[in-house]
Amino acid sequence: MRYTGPKRRLSRREGVALFPKDIKALERKGAVPPGQRGNRMKRRLSEYGLQLREKQKAKRMFGISEKQFSGIVKEASRSKGATGQTLLELLETRIDNVVYRLGFAKSRTEARQLVSHGHIKVDGKKLTIPSSKVKVNCTVAISPNFVDNTQVKKNLEESKEIPGWLERKAAVGKILRIPQREDMESVINEQLIVEYYSR
Repeated sequence: MRYTGPKRRLSRREGVALFPKDIKALERKGAVPPGQRGNRMKRRLSEYGLQLREKQKAKRMFGISEKQFSGIVKEASRSKGATGQTLLELLETRIDNVVYRLGFAKSRTEARQLVSHGHIKVDGKKLTIPSSKVKVNCTVAISPNFVDNTQVKKNLEESKEIPGWLERKAAVGKILRIPQREDMESVINEQLIVEYYSR
């Protein structure tokens, strides 16, 4: 089941801003764990505890259920190359994440909504499954009948750095190459996640 409660609570629990809106709030208040005894609950985590927290952090950052996330880890472990690197590639190339990375949406949650409501086209065809993967040279665009939406126009106008593996012109983006580690989320330690699922 997908979490629908307060998102800032998740960011405080993991100690990092999992969602764009939480960045300033955490800098101002500090990453104190939620609950009445938040300040007193800081203690040294076991090896398992570190692995669990890293898995939870990645899962919550990308807005994926436990079942989906474990399935992605299994897919990564069956692929050639480093499992951790492949895991991040699979997460980054989900259509909802690509829509977010291109700046079409201000968060992955909003990006997922754009996709599921049919407002995103991949290579000219409507795509409504947020977990769908995109490949190199695919074009990702906002549907012409939705490009004038007030929130979408605001997102496009606001300055946002586009990762090097993507390019964007107006409301159309393109996947130039497979993302490299430096293009991906720097706050995630993928090796700890691999170790968690290798127990």
